[in-house]
Amino acid sequence: MSGIRSTDIRGTGIRAALFPLPLVLGLLGTAAAPAGAVGSHAPHASHASHPGKSLTCRGKGVDPDALVRHRTETVINAPLRTIWKLQTDVERWPSWQTPIETVERLDRGPLRKGSAFRWMTPIPPNPSTPATSLEITSTVQQFKRNSCLRWTGPAIGEGLRIDGVHVWKFTKVKGGVRVTTEETHTGAQVEADVPTATKILREGLEAWLRDLKSAAEARAHNRYLQGHA
Repeated sequence: MSGIRSTDIRGTGIRAALFPLPLVLGLLGTAAAPAGAVGSHAPHASHASHPGKSLTCRGKGVDPDALVRHRTETVINAPLRTIWKLQTDVERWPSWQTPIETVERLDRGPLRKGSAFRWMTPIPPNPSTPATSLEITSTVQQFKRNSCLRWTGPAIGEGLRIDGVHVWKFTKVKGGVRVTTEETHTGAQVEADVPTATKILREGLEAWLRDLKSAAEARAHNRYLQGHA
């Protein structure tokens, strides 16, 4: 996903419009973790809002000039093929990411470089704007099977636009797979309050990793039980 622009939001309205969007800014990801949430499903590795070197996929990273940027990671105790399948079968995202309403592939076949998909997520009402939906159109720019993904594209809603770049890296490690993700956002609305936008992005990315970890480990556990029944 990429950039946000407001057509008729000014002053405190900018901040008000940002707060309903934790999942939007995290995917333009998933809903932010509840305050104080802890446990085995929370991302537990290092994270930083402004890492020195961009995460890359086939040599391409996030927007180096973006003011809103965050990177985080977690280790998932599941086979790489299970994690990769969950992440790249985008039409099934709503089955394990409840904040995502629908996903539509705009091409056919396995996800690959050049693939595009459109997905919708709700935005609840707030004092300055009514309830609406955010439409995100993502295009895969870089792709390496079982290794990395990079997609870009706009998220557009009533009175706002976010342009984002999102990179994912999957690395086998002792105990499972380290999943690292980094995303940048640009646009007038997020750039009007960078600390708030960055916080929301962080919460959204961590929630996405938490949901991916939960879904992948549950699937791996179920297959283990079936194999030993």
